Amino acid sequence: MRGFFTRFAIAASGFALAVSYPVSAQDHAQAGWSLAIHGGAGTIARDSMTPEEDAAHRAALQAALDAGAKVLADGGSALDAIEAAILIMEDEPRFNAGKGAVYTWDATHELDASIMDGRTRDAGAVAGVTTVRNPILLARKVMTDSPHVMLSGKGAETFAAEQGIELVPPSYFDTEFRLKALERMKAKQLSALDVDLKFGTVGAVALDRHGNMAAGTSTGGMTGKRWGRVGDAPIIGAGTYADDRACAVSATGWGEFFIRVGVAHEICARLRMEKAVGAMSAADRIPTLVALDHHDGPEMPEVAIPEGAAQDIADAVMNDVKALGGDGGVIVVTPEGHALYSFNTAGMYRGRATSAGVNEVAIYGDE
Repeated sequence: MRGFFTRFAIAASGFALAVSYPVSAQDHAQAGWSLAIHGGAGTIARDSMTPEEDAAHRAALQAALDAGAKVLADGGSALDAIEAAILIMEDEPRFNAGKGAVYTWDATHELDASIMDGRTRDAGAVAGVTTVRNPILLARKVMTDSPHVMLSGKGAETFAAEQGIELVPPSYFDTEFRLKALERMKAKQLSALDVDLKFGTVGAVALDRHGNMAAGTSTGGMTGKRWGRVGDAPIIGAGTYADDRACAVSATGWGEFFIRVGVAHEICARLRMEKAVGAMSAADRIPTLVALDHHDGPEMPEVAIPEGAAQDIADAVMNDVKALGGDGGVIVVTPEGHALYSFNTAGMYRGRATSAGVNEVAIYGDE
C-alpha cells in the first residue's frame, strides 16, 4: 500500500510540474501553424447527398479553412484565425450556426457560441441570443471587454448593442429547410435526432506561429429545443477549451452528453497528464521531482506527445461519450502542431490545414 501512495505522490508531483513549466514542445512548433475546423457530425452518408450538395458542402468548408489558414500563414494569432473561419460558417446557411440556425419548438432561433485563448485561458461565451448576426464575435467581446465569461439572452444582446456588434431582425435566421424540419418533427412526433440526422454546430481550433492556441464553437442548438435549452457549445470545458500547455478542442454533437463528460477539458487534462508521465520517465526519479516541485532544481525534460498518443486520448474520450449514449465529434490541435479529428458518428464535416502543406476537407467516415 505504501508503494502505491509513493507512486501516486510522484505522479501528482509530475502533474504539478507540467502545470508549472510550459512544455517546450511548443518551441518546436513556433515557426509552424496548424488549423482544424468542423461543421457538424452525425448520420452523413454518401447516398444521402447529391453530388451537388456534396460539392457545395466541401466548398463551404474549404472557404472557412482558407480564411483561417491565411491568418495563420501571415503570422496572425490563433484567436483571429478561428474567428475568421467561424464567421464564414456562421454566414453559410448549410451549417447550424448563425444564418443556418435551427428552429426552437416555438419557431424562433436561439444561438450559442464560445471562444477561448489558450495562452491566458481567458474565455467568453453567449447563450440564447436571438438578434446577433455572428455570435462568435459577441463571445469574443465578452472575453475581452467584460469581467464575465458567459452572458445569456437579453442581457447578452444589450451588451452586444453597447459593443457595436451587428444586430439583425430574428427573421434573418429563417430558412425554409430548417422550418420544414421543425414541422416534420412536430407532425410525426419525432425527436430532434430523427430530424437533424447531423449536428451542424461549427467550430475551429488553431495553433499559431507564436505557439499559442485557441478554440471556438458556434451553434443554433437542436431542432425543437424548449425551455431555453443550452447545449455544450457555449460551455467552457464541455464544447470548447484551449490551454497552450496541452491542446485546443471544439466539439459538435449531442450536447447533454458532452456536458456530462466535460469533453473538451477532459481531452486537454489527459494530454497534460500524458506529458507529466513522460516528463517523469525522463527525469531523475524522486530526488529530481522533489527538487523541481520546490522550483530549486533543473527544468523538466522536454516532452512532445506523438500524434498517435494524442489521437488515442481524443478517441478514448469520445468512446466515453458513446458509452453513455451520446454521439458527435471533436477537432483537436496540440502544441506539436497535430491537427486531429475524432468522431463516433457516420461522418463529420471537417477540414484541416498546416504550415507543413496539409490542406484537406472531408465529410464521410471512410475519408
